[in-house]
Amino acid sequence: MTTSQERRLGDRVAREMYRDLDYVDDPVIAEYVQGLWQPLLDAARARGELSAEMDQRYAWQVLLGKDRMINAFAVPGGWLGLQLGLINVTTSRDEIASVLAHELSHVTQRHISRIMAQESRQAPLVLVGMLLGMLAMSRNPEAGNAVITSTQAMSAQSGLNFSRDMEREADRIGYGVAVQAGFDPRSFASMFEKLQQASRHTDNASFPYLRTHPLNTERIADMQSRAQFAAGPATARATLEHALVVARSRAVSAPGVDEVRVLLTEAGTLQPSTPPTRRAAILYAGALAAARLRDFERADALVQQLRAMPQVQADPAGTRFARLLATEVALLAGQPARAQAALGDVAGTNSRAELLLWAQVRTATGGASDVAQRLQSWVALNKRDATAWQMLSAAYGVQGLQVRAVRADAEARAAQMDFSAALDRFRAAQDLARRGGPGADYIESSIIDSRTREVQSLLREQALER
Repeated sequence: MTTSQERRLGDRVAREMYRDLDYVDDPVIAEYVQGLWQPLLDAARARGELSAEMDQRYAWQVLLGKDRMINAFAVPGGWLGLQLGLINVTTSRDEIASVLAHELSHVTQRHISRIMAQESRQAPLVLVGMLLGMLAMSRNPEAGNAVITSTQAMSAQSGLNFSRDMEREADRIGYGVAVQAGFDPRSFASMFEKLQQASRHTDNASFPYLRTHPLNTERIADMQSRAQFAAGPATARATLEHALVVARSRAVSAPGVDEVRVLLTEAGTLQPSTPPTRRAAILYAGALAAARLRDFERADALVQQLRAMPQVQADPAGTRFARLLATEVALLAGQPARAQAALGDVAGTNSRAELLLWAQVRTATGGASDVAQRLQSWVALNKRDATAWQMLSAAYGVQGLQVRAVRADAEARAAQMDFSAALDRFRAAQDLARRGGPGADYIESSIIDSRTREVQSLLREQALER
């Protein structure tokens, strides 16, 4: 497979990931994960694992899912999926980075392409074995069946062996990438230990040759031996920022009301002896849970407790997380003025989490024109930010600029590769522009016409792929 073919295959999978009900774009968690992902990409480039062609052609994007399963996966073309359930069990940023480095190595080593090539090479041999088995059946049915069964079994076993080799390679290369990026070399072993504990099937070495992955015990021993010879001191630590990210992940991934209430109950039964970092995490998750249950008075009280903690006040990341949480709770409560006071001045920040919260607050407090101007600059540099496009559409809509609002909505759908829906919205924008709708001008109409043709071309390519 060429890199272009891999990218097209990955895009097909990514389209389904965007449509999945578990897909979630949480700006706070996504920004934290991106802060781990970017150093890994830089390290892969420095080590020569990431070729210039792959660097240019692939998406290199991590999509979050709110499933509580402890899982992450790589897709051809540079797409990665990370379930919040995996974040929920980590104790340091380095453990998340170890998983991302492993999955990144699956992509840089082109494992999907190599597996497909392996299968294509085996196909003629399997076909020959099947034909020989059918010929033998005319003389000895039992022998013929034995040949066919043996051929299928050898093919399956070869695939399993190849898969395990790929996993070992991703462990080895991912380890090197993570260490070069500055993450703790011990994090791989500790993450495998968590996977071992969470697995329903104990790795007791039963039938290891029937597994697609090496035994967790084998992988733990390998990573521990590598960490012993790693240069430099260990750097992993359970920071307040990571604890708050995990708390947020738990609240966002809670699948039902009962699970949300559990988080609120934990916040209401805190003991004085609870360690400060854990206490802050429980208060954070409890406040977000209370807001989801529409108990805003309780949510406000928990936020105030969180912000009053000396450990939070002394930690810049903790202070920021508490401020963003207070803003979010006020917005959910329908109090934009209070949200604006909680958020403060974020004019000079480049943080996506602050920007998107600010956009919601300013749109609700009469500053839609400011939002439109700032988000226009943002989406010009971040064309795949569907959430930003949606907020830009809302800001245009508040101003009555319907043509621009519909076009921004179309761009949001295109950013998530829902090209059929995007084309419908672009055509609606074209129709509004031709009728002289609000927000229509020559430049906007030209952009809409150009984007309509581009999306039509992408849809034709999809039809040819099918």
